[in-house]
Amino acid sequence: MHVFKKPARWLAAAACGLLAAAVLPVAHASAAPAGGGAPGGGSPRIPGRYLHQQLDWQPCPGGSLECASMSVPRDWYHPDSGPSLTVAVSRHRAADPAKRRGVLMMAAGGPGASGLPRPARLASYSPKLADAYDIVSFDQRGVGASTKVVCADQDEVDAMFGGGDLRDRSAAAVRQTLDRARDFVQDCKRNSGGLLPYITTDQAVHDMDLYRELLGEEQISYYGPSYASFLGAYYATEFPRRVERVVLDSNIDFTGDWQSFLTGQPMSFQRRFEQDFLPWLAKNDATYHQGRTPEEAKASYERLRAALHERPLDVEGTVVTPDHLDAAATSALYNVDQFADLGALLGFLEHPEQAPAETRKAVAGRLKHVMGADFVADFFAVTCGDTPWNRDSRYWVKESAEATRSHPLAGARELTYAAVCANWPRSKAPRIKVTGEGLPPVLMLNSRNDPATYYEAAVRAHRGMAGSRLVTVEGGDHGQFQNHNACVDAHVEGYLLDGALPAGDTTCPAARG
Repeated sequence: MHVFKKPARWLAAAACGLLAAAVLPVAHASAAPAGGGAPGGGSPRIPGRYLHQQLDWQPCPGGSLECASMSVPRDWYHPDSGPSLTVAVSRHRAADPAKRRGVLMMAAGGPGASGLPRPARLASYSPKLADAYDIVSFDQRGVGASTKVVCADQDEVDAMFGGGDLRDRSAAAVRQTLDRARDFVQDCKRNSGGLLPYITTDQAVHDMDLYRELLGEEQISYYGPSYASFLGAYYATEFPRRVERVVLDSNIDFTGDWQSFLTGQPMSFQRRFEQDFLPWLAKNDATYHQGRTPEEAKASYERLRAALHERPLDVEGTVVTPDHLDAAATSALYNVDQFADLGALLGFLEHPEQAPAETRKAVAGRLKHVMGADFVADFFAVTCGDTPWNRDSRYWVKESAEATRSHPLAGARELTYAAVCANWPRSKAPRIKVTGEGLPPVLMLNSRNDPATYYEAAVRAHRGMAGSRLVTVEGGDHGQFQNHNACVDAHVEGYLLDGALPAGDTTCPAARG
């Protein structure tokens, strides 16, 4: 049996997001800072206790980075109200002080993933950038070592995302999904209610600018993949004079809204599954025995899924349902390197009795939690709070039924995600209009069959950001830089080190055949 290698990534199942339709008009932010000397720009004066704090750098636990913490206002527009929050930050100093040209800030995807360890990987991958930049990152407010947002416990999250079969559209199943979503939001209000309005991208970019200020830099450069493309576009828009060079990788449509973007994902996950994974699985039928054609392989998947619907499989105490299978599949689609893991999982679930005990225990541990409770809490705080959502449950029942029929792999979970945001406390976050005005040229990267940050959304974002250049990668992986693609790496390093940009939009071949 093929070794089941890397499904730990499933715990954060969407480096970016997952679901929800209707493009909402985006207005200028009435209170958004224009970008200037002190953090906050056009917002009220920031108290000196924030601007004059010192970062006490200490070795990060178990790594090569330095870590520190900074105190930030809970609400950047009313910095004297409410308790301060903590944002954990990290740094990899430029390896060659003689070549140092500044600070390269990076952030994590999700929203909900940790950014603290990211500089170490980037420095290891690109020694040229590690020589030229202090590479810095942070755990965004709401995440990890920073002040965390708390919603439901892990058992409740498991029931929401792995409790059965989200393709079930019976009245009872739909009612249960809606009830669980409402209960989840009530948990969030009870456990983090006073914090929820301030876990937004707009508040986070003010934290980023305070970080820049405390580092003593007039300008920073920026690299951000997945959700961090959204964060970077907002930062550059709100603080245009503070950015020098910006690279946005695997892009969310930051010119629009979360509802429009997330409701497009079922299509792109289904496309990646049918156009990339199933042909790969059929090509490797001698190893995985799922069918010699993509059609046969798809039929095998559906037979296995139907069997789990009729009789969920108990694997060392983890009850595996159709929802577990779909979540494992969507997560494995992010990178072709994970296709083998999914192929091995399909074979295991067909004949678990043939697997050794250690394999059964490993699979049980990896499938146990479809989504981590900490990740989900921050994910919804940001995606529900940044931009408005349709709040009509009848609309979402109808909309999600169509998504389930047309794109079942990820469409089945649309109702869960949309129902959470439909019940979320109404947000006062300003609407940020990203146009590219006043910015240096922004380098954007996206693959054609990216399942999560789909190409159509990247093209919309590119067209809405004046002066940007789009590098289209002829493949389907999520995350282009640091993916061993020499063409992409040359574009990114050339821009960040020397300011070199393609004259116009261009393409790169896929990293692998």
